[in-house]
Amino acid sequence: MAKKRFVQIYYAGVFEQQRVYVDTLTGVNYLLLICNTNNMGSGLTVLLDADGKPVVTPLDEIDHLAIKGDD
Repeated sequence: MAKKRFVQIYYAGVFEQQRVYVDTLTGVNYLLLICNTNNMGSGLTVLLDADGKPVVTPLDEIDHLAIKGDD
């Protein structure tokens, strides 16, 4: 099976979900917010550090951080 382009490394919430995905080619982290209350919608953005730069996970750490069973 081909390696997935994005893997989920963080998940929280039920009705208002926060998820973090990592691009397996670049290591860049993305924050996905989903509001399941009254079909409010969702938003996706690059996750930034305190200096305003993208959070980048080292490529050799991604498999260790990936949430298992996220297929």
